[in-house]
Amino acid sequence: MRRMLIGLGLVLVAWIAGGAAMVAMAGPFRPSGAYVNIGGRKLRLVCAGPANNGNGKPTVWMEAGAFGLAADFAAIQEKLAAKGIRSCAYDRAGMGWSDPGPEPRDSAAIVADLEKLIAASGERGPFILMGHSMAGLHTRLFAGRNPDKVAGLVLIEATTPEQIDNPGTARFLGPFTAVSRIAAVSASVGTTLPLYYAGDRIGLPAQGRAEKRHAYVSGRHARTAANEVVNWPRSAAEARLAPPYDPRWPVAVIVAGGRGPGSEANDARRAPERASIAGRFEAVEGASHTTILGETYGDGVVRGVEHVLAHLPPAP
Repeated sequence: MRRMLIGLGLVLVAWIAGGAAMVAMAGPFRPSGAYVNIGGRKLRLVCAGPANNGNGKPTVWMEAGAFGLAADFAAIQEKLAAKGIRSCAYDRAGMGWSDPGPEPRDSAAIVADLEKLIAASGERGPFILMGHSMAGLHTRLFAGRNPDKVAGLVLIEATTPEQIDNPGTARFLGPFTAVSRIAAVSASVGTTLPLYYAGDRIGLPAQGRAEKRHAYVSGRHARTAANEVVNWPRSAAEARLAPPYDPRWPVAVIVAGGRGPGSEANDARRAPERASIAGRFEAVEGASHTTILGETYGDGVVRGVEHVLAHLPPAP
């Protein structure tokens, strides 16, 4: 037993050392975007496309899902910029390259930061809100608190606060919370370092892929992400108290293929689209929960943005 423990210890040390060597050999790394001061703290903001709404189209403001950061939207931002559509994505406090923020990291804290970031960024609203996965809670709370800043929504595999009552959600949250805590510990002690070269699981362009890999090996990023997941029920309760989306806002709900309109999860996800006077639903065939944001399958998300743009009222 003693020899076995020693052997496992040596394997662990070699694993960590190998990962550290990989990161060191990669050389210095410069993340994209700019750092915006929100009052003693800075958040990383990455915007792409025509500046200052030069073509009259609203900016798409992006909110990443659990463990996500601005890099998750790198492929989508490229695709939108090619069509002359401006978009902004950011790292939430304590994630990626943003300074940490006050705890708990629930929707109330996240939306408060987002409100400050938008105010300090100089970006003009109203915006098309885009949320992936758990970010559906944050978009709901933000829209409820800031209806004047919302033009429409694109919800990608996005949860709703009402889903917390679903027994399936409860069965998912328990294991996901446990895995998130394990990931936080693993990244903090360095055991995730060799994942630096494991790929991004989305299908991102080079810069976004590099940023995502750096996030894999960040203990702070993983610990903050786990804190957000632990606070999922609290965030759902906060979002649920917010007013529902205005039915006049055009809404696109985009999900991964293989889970069509009749699935239980998608019935819940489709509630905002069905309540909208201009709703769109698309299941992107072949996509997964993550690859739906990537270069291969991201066109479905772009179609969702184009739907919202096409159904906005004429500019005054």
